[in-house]
Amino acid sequence: MNYEAVIGLEIHVELKTESKIFCGCRAAFGAEPNTHVCPVCLGLPGTLPVLNRRAVEYAIMAALALNCEITPYCKFDRKNYFYPDLPKNYQISQFDLPLARNGYLEIDTPSGPKRVGIVRLHLEEDAGKLVHVQYGDSSYALVDYNRAGVPLIEIVSAPDLRSPEEARAYAEKLRQIMLYLGISDCKMEEGSLRVDANVSVRPAGSDILGVKTEIKNVNSFRSLARALTYEIERHIACLERGEEIVQETRAWDEERGITFSMRSKEEAHDYRYFPEPDLPPLVIDAEWVESLRKALPELPDAKRRRFIEEYGLPENAATVLTATPEVADYFEETLKFYPQPRQVANWVMGELARCLNAAGIPITASPVKPQALAQLLKLIDAGTISGKIAKDVFEEMFATGKDAESIVKEKGLTQITDEEVIRQVVREVIAANPKVVADYKGGKEKALSFLVGQVMKATRGRANPGLVNQLLKEELSRE
Repeated sequence: MNYEAVIGLEIHVELKTESKIFCGCRAAFGAEPNTHVCPVCLGLPGTLPVLNRRAVEYAIMAALALNCEITPYCKFDRKNYFYPDLPKNYQISQFDLPLARNGYLEIDTPSGPKRVGIVRLHLEEDAGKLVHVQYGDSSYALVDYNRAGVPLIEIVSAPDLRSPEEARAYAEKLRQIMLYLGISDCKMEEGSLRVDANVSVRPAGSDILGVKTEIKNVNSFRSLARALTYEIERHIACLERGEEIVQETRAWDEERGITFSMRSKEEAHDYRYFPEPDLPPLVIDAEWVESLRKALPELPDAKRRRFIEEYGLPENAATVLTATPEVADYFEETLKFYPQPRQVANWVMGELARCLNAAGIPITASPVKPQALAQLLKLIDAGTISGKIAKDVFEEMFATGKDAESIVKEKGLTQITDEEVIRQVVREVIAANPKVVADYKGGKEKALSFLVGQVMKATRGRANPGLVNQLLKEELSRE
């Protein structure tokens, strides 16, 4: 029997506010444990939460970017459950009246664009963090409440995804949009973007949903795809054996490449939701929403289309250059000093990306700034250095932070364009390689490339390549 997977994602995004959602404690990641806590975020008796306006603004921005309807009247609720990292034993979240609903996100698939529905987007507070420790034969857990009360949005997709690849594309696209909005750093390794995946399978063509399982807190896109692939195969194997799928929450073991059962799946009634009595309902003014809509930055799809239309870039280049707002900004900043989009695109995607990857740093930390890259490209155009030498100069710029002109001057890398100087080297190379010369004259065109390489090697790459080719052919025709 052929089966079809049905996948929906719940993505939690930590908002990049200065303070927590209901108190003034700092929301920054990485502080000493339990140093960003107060009676409010610990839920001590007698304290009252006060809603962070910036968190609501960020949530509205996210909802607008995801084509959601903003609910003019929403409220907060208490979601009751008991975990050591939840100091109040309840989480302030939203239940029946979320901030936004009925949105969508378009992803690219092999069969074309696909629209994935977004059921709801709501605000809530994050829980604390457990740190598991092994000491001798004993193991125990420490609790860090710094994260308790950091603002989150939870974005719940419709079960419109049909494969692990689609799920990954959706999650990556959503992260990209959050980064463009500047409302979250979306660092999965720090937990500021976390993915829960709901998955079931059914006979292909059926409209009846199968029993779903939830894979909790997957912390990379690669793991998301692997975990879903495993879980889909596990469901199918169970059905083929005539076994029932148990609705439950499962965890992903990256090393073993398997999911395993954590607990039975909770339903909404298990959380005993009730309206948060310490916070008034949230009334969202339409003018406020419109002002935020007008202030939205250019989003990735629009920017990619503009790069294609305005700069004449091929789609794959435009996609790479708009992958993050930082890369797009670097590209456009370089164009201010050197308005040649194709050349700049090649260098940003080529040498710069290679050096950044090798160094393991983001483009914002690049030692080669846009103006410096533009200066290097101008030296190539002026014939001061060859394209090959330019790559060596770029590496030196990246390693030292020096500008291109200084490096060219210090190392004597100026391109040799003197015809007589190059002709002399050409003659020496021809004399030293009689067999290759014979091959060329016998019709082996590739032999010429070898001779060009020898001339470039003899001149340490400084000879003008076009002139080298021209003079080699001239001299060989005289032999």
